Amino acid sequence: MASELPYLPSYKNVAKLFKGIEQAKQPPAFTHKFLQETIGLKGTADRALIPLMRTLGFIDASNKPTSSYSLLKNSKTSKKCLAEAIRKAFEPLFTANEKANDLSMEDLKGLVAQVAGTDASMTSKIAGTFNALIKLADFAESITPAPQPPEPVPPMPEGDGQTPALRPEFHYNIQIHLPSNSDEATYLNIFNALRKVFK
Repeated sequence: MASELPYLPSYKNVAKLFKGIEQAKQPPAFTHKFLQETIGLKGTADRALIPLMRTLGFIDASNKPTSSYSLLKNSKTSKKCLAEAIRKAFEPLFTANEKANDLSMEDLKGLVAQVAGTDASMTSKIAGTFNALIKLADFAESITPAPQPPEPVPPMPEGDGQTPALRPEFHYNIQIHLPSNSDEATYLNIFNALRKVFK
C-alpha cells in the first residue's frame, strides 16, 4: 500500500527557513506574519513551510512551537534534532531503506516512487524536499537506541553433595478397566497384583 510523504511545491528556501529560526526570537505562534516579516520568506510557495514544520513536529496543531523547536535554535543540537524529525516524518522511506539519507538523487527518486506510488512530478517534489532537509541534518549524531543486554540467567541451585540439585518427578496415570460381571474376589485379585508390581 502506497504511503503519503511530505513535500514542498518549492524547497529552495528550506535552508533559509532553519537559519532564520536559529537567529530569530522564538515566537508564541509560527504564523504567516512571522514567516514573512521575521524570517523574510514572503513568497506564496513559502507558506507550505508552515505545514511542513507541523509535520516535522516543530509546531503543534495550533502552530505553537513545541519543545523540539527550541533545539533548532541551538547550533549544537539543531542538526541532530532535525535528523530525528526527518526520520519520523519520512518513516516509510527509512523503513524501506534505513540508509535513505545516503542515497543518490536517482536512487532516492526510485525509492520514493516505490514507497509512495507517485508519478514523476510528485516524486521529484518529495525527493527534492527530502534532499533539501537532509543537507541541513546530521544523521551521524542521530540518537539510536542502544541494544539492551540479555537478562542474566539465574544460576542453578547446587546439590548438597548427596542428592542432585535437580530432582525430576515422574507421575504415572494408570487406567484399569474392570469387568462389570465379576465378583468382589476378582477385583481384589487385580488390585493385589498391581500392588505387588509397584511395591
